[in-house]
Amino acid sequence: MNDIEFTLRGDHIGLDALLKATGLADSGGAAKALIAQGLVQIDGQTELRKTCKVRAGQCVTFAGSRVLVAAGAP
Repeated sequence: MNDIEFTLRGDHIGLDALLKATGLADSGGAAKALIAQGLVQIDGQTELRKTCKVRAGQCVTFAGSRVLVAAGAP
């Protein structure tokens, strides 16, 4: 499994924006389609909400990659 570390700039990031920012999706539209198909998991649970708020400490899994979300500097 490929691990990607992502540091938040604020309190949270939308799931679709996270997939795009990490390069796991080519565009926001592609990210939303992947989420709608049930291909993305947050902390082991399938997530269907495209703009679900992802916060520090959560783990997003998609296509053999795991995104570990960390808090940024205050």
